[in-house]
Amino acid sequence: MPPRGVTRLRVGTHTLDLARPVIMGILNVTPDSFSDGGRFVDLQHALVHAHAMVADGAAIIDVGGESTRPGAQAVSVDEELARVIPVIEALRRELDIPVSIDTGKPEVMRAAVVAGAGFINDVYALRLPGALEAAAALGVPVCLMHMQGEPRTMQESPQYGDVVRDVTNFLGERLDRCVSAGIPRERLLIDPGFGFGKTLEHNLELLRRLDEFAGLGVPLLVGLSRKSMIGKALGLALDDRQHASVALALMAVQRGARIVRVHDVRATHDALRMYEAVWPASES
Repeated sequence: MPPRGVTRLRVGTHTLDLARPVIMGILNVTPDSFSDGGRFVDLQHALVHAHAMVADGAAIIDVGGESTRPGAQAVSVDEELARVIPVIEALRRELDIPVSIDTGKPEVMRAAVVAGAGFINDVYALRLPGALEAAAALGVPVCLMHMQGEPRTMQESPQYGDVVRDVTNFLGERLDRCVSAGIPRERLLIDPGFGFGKTLEHNLELLRRLDEFAGLGVPLLVGLSRKSMIGKALGLALDDRQHASVALALMAVQRGARIVRVHDVRATHDALRMYEAVWPASES
């Protein structure tokens, strides 16, 4: 599907070309994230992993200091800052690549941008107190994600009338709210929030109809990597979900996603390069 709306996104001193699918590498510096919790809490390990992801094809690194897996407990602002700021500062020193901060807290947003982050990835869609105002003042791109409920309880019997319609309406309302607050539409992206307050069937329906989100007129970012929907659909343990994750990323790109947020950068990069060889950006 040809990209609609913004095709070039300014992130700090870098420009992401959204005419081609972009890989966002996940760098969780948390002890309890669902997939890689505890692996990269040490600064040196985090940097080694970031270097590897860039070498494998990541175009932006997403740093997260608070797990948002189902059932996760919130952490304090001070704890989140202590986890992410040293990593962001080191990434900006060592790598010539855009850095995203995965947070909903305005205090963390501000400190992260000062440290060198040029993109805000917010699972709360700027709904926490002060977040909308902070994002508007910071002047960086923001991704707004849909989540029904909050991480601790979001998987307790999520309900929708029509999941695609309901998620689209929510994201449309948040986009309008952001524009009213002074964030230009060309700095906004959306994420339907796979696995965030959705059953397996909700997730599958979102992916089947992902192209419908193009009507909102902003770039689409998706995170499907190693999600529990794979385990539920295929009966696979967490460590065995790489191949299915790559398949889901490819399906998302075919349906209009411009940024895919992934753990397995090399495998995803190779799959997308092959996809582009068959269907160049102008035709896909």
